[in-house]
Amino acid sequence: MKIAILDDYQDRVRHLSCFSLLAGHDVKIFNHSARGMGQLAIRLASFDALVLIRERTRLPGALLNKLPRLKLISQTGKVGGHIDLVAAFANGVTIVEGTGDPTAPAELTWALIMASMRRIPDYTSNLRDGLWQTVSTAPEQNLLGRVLKGQTLAIWGYGKIGRLVAGFGKAFGMPVLIWGSDASCALARSDGFEAATSKKEFFARADVLSLHLRLSEATCGCVTDMDLAGMKRSALLVNTSRAELLATGALQQALSVGCPGYVALDVFDIEPLPSTSPLLQYSNVLATPHLGYVEERSYELYFSAAFQNIVDFAAGVPRNVLTLPA
Repeated sequence: MKIAILDDYQDRVRHLSCFSLLAGHDVKIFNHSARGMGQLAIRLASFDALVLIRERTRLPGALLNKLPRLKLISQTGKVGGHIDLVAAFANGVTIVEGTGDPTAPAELTWALIMASMRRIPDYTSNLRDGLWQTVSTAPEQNLLGRVLKGQTLAIWGYGKIGRLVAGFGKAFGMPVLIWGSDASCALARSDGFEAATSKKEFFARADVLSLHLRLSEATCGCVTDMDLAGMKRSALLVNTSRAELLATGALQQALSVGCPGYVALDVFDIEPLPSTSPLLQYSNVLATPHLGYVEERSYELYFSAAFQNIVDFAAGVPRNVLTLPA
């Protein structure tokens, strides 16, 4: 099969041990994203199979209709809203899903929390400029960091990742407050954590608020500007899930009024994030380039599953095939 692996920004896939699974196939790895549907259609027209690295490339129906040779989409991890499933099935394209592990994104979430609360990036950057124990050269911003013990960790979404993050918070002596579905809140209570009685209380009590929701029609835009306005000025908002969980303009509004006072982000509306993004101009925003799953063991896990799905499909015994929901 002629296979395209898309958006391998760091050119790491060919160095993975599992890459040998594709021996005998004609494989092309793209390290840079194509911009525009026309450019993507030209790039992908000759391929039988695509390997998608999470949601880095969107495959709308208009694009899939321009790829008559395409037979297979092998997704690293689970399929989200980046693929037009109806169009894919209408064009006879088989979609196979992989697997994942919550450890890497949960650990990155905690790294962002600790780095933000102790102002580590600011101290590190200023130390390189010869400034000792200095967060900012502006006196009003040259503030001390804060420990986590005793501060309320608010987690929206108590799935696999949220549950791990809650455990980290407990180990650091943080009271943990959960918000989410009735099932999530019930599970959190059974694990010994408190569930908020209302969304307003959840945002108001948070010292650190971390989002761990899947993006869907129900969750898109679920964090509003009013929600953020109800947070403490000293609070930290962390988003390692999906940028679209925040309503359009809500984050920019929050940053303009300083409520919450600190933000840590690993996900963005546009990725890769342009260097001209206003988000990068705020001293109270810690931004990482979508590193949640970008880690060696996770890559081996994600890609070994995606590549084995291709091998099975080519052998006529497809597994982990996605079916169109009713």
